[in-house]
Amino acid sequence: MRLLLDATAIPADRGGVGRYVDALLPALAEQGVDLVVVCQARDASVTSEIVPSAEIAVAPALTSGRPARMTWEQVGLPRLVRGTGVQVLHSPHYTMPRLAGVPVVVTLHDATFYSHPELHSPLKGRFFRAAIRTAVRRAAGLVVPSAATRDEVRRFVGGTEDQYQVAHHGVDTSLFRPVGDAERSRVRGSLGLGPEQEYVGFLGTLEPRKNVPALVRAWVAAVAHTPDPPALVLAGGRGWDDAVEPAVRAVPAHLQVLRTGYLPLGDLAGFLGGARIVAYPSLGEGFGLPVLEAMACGAAVLTTRELSLPEVGGDAVAYCGTDEESIASSLREMLDDPARCTVLAADAVERAAGFTWAAAASAHVAAYERALHRE
Repeated sequence: MRLLLDATAIPADRGGVGRYVDALLPALAEQGVDLVVVCQARDASVTSEIVPSAEIAVAPALTSGRPARMTWEQVGLPRLVRGTGVQVLHSPHYTMPRLAGVPVVVTLHDATFYSHPELHSPLKGRFFRAAIRTAVRRAAGLVVPSAATRDEVRRFVGGTEDQYQVAHHGVDTSLFRPVGDAERSRVRGSLGLGPEQEYVGFLGTLEPRKNVPALVRAWVAAVAHTPDPPALVLAGGRGWDDAVEPAVRAVPAHLQVLRTGYLPLGDLAGFLGGARIVAYPSLGEGFGLPVLEAMACGAAVLTTRELSLPEVGGDAVAYCGTDEESIASSLREMLDDPARCTVLAADAVERAAGFTWAAAASAHVAAYERALHRE
């Protein structure tokens, strides 16, 4: 199969969609897919290194802005489809050309634009709801990262069952794996913590659906009166949740909150595996990759049962509600029960091993083949 994957929507910081594409491409090549990848000029060398067997096409410079990229997607991308002789086009981030000339498979990462519209800006919500409706109506195939996302999209937008292909994300075990005490201690030191200092960790962009202000207040309630309270370390991009800063400012002076910003990839295994608890009290996820990555590092994870998260965590994580009282109660229980955390950590590593990018690529290939037959 000759496939064109449009990677022009990947942002410069290679966030969630970038990591998805970067992991998927070599796995597709391993499946024998003949790949053509179109990307921004800034990403050409990185993409070529990730998947040396692929043919790389560089999109015009103007596609770095969303309005121009959307115009190019409708006009320039179909021309590229014709010029490369591909059989299928994969649009990996919601949007697609209306007249591609070949079957199009679209990845829909998240249904919270419908299920939790209050968590997104009105403009962003309208844009992505329209893109999802177009994809369901016009695409020959839809890839979703979880059954929960499939069910939510179908509930709000519809589509036939055979349009959807669930392809769970994998985890890169070369980066996310259990590490030793020395590495965990090194990372603690780089964060400004003592070599044995305990902490509750969070990793993710500080956006409203991550529920970080509730986590901060719940952590205060859980540890403020304990003799040796663990720190709270918030790692990840600053994001756009304006309620985080007031919550942090209200933390009592004797408690320690660290906001690290982005951590180097090489520090993530030590950070996640070194946490007493990794807390991720999200209001809703399309998949929940931070939970899976923490599990692969041998962390005791606390998360919620919202949308896809139980699909990822199974019985290998602890669960709480999304409200402060429930988060605080669960944190207290886990902090008071290190034996349970040890069992969860071991179970998490075992469960995470079942999520591979090879399996994800196989599911994508099935979607491409079904799209060809639909046409």
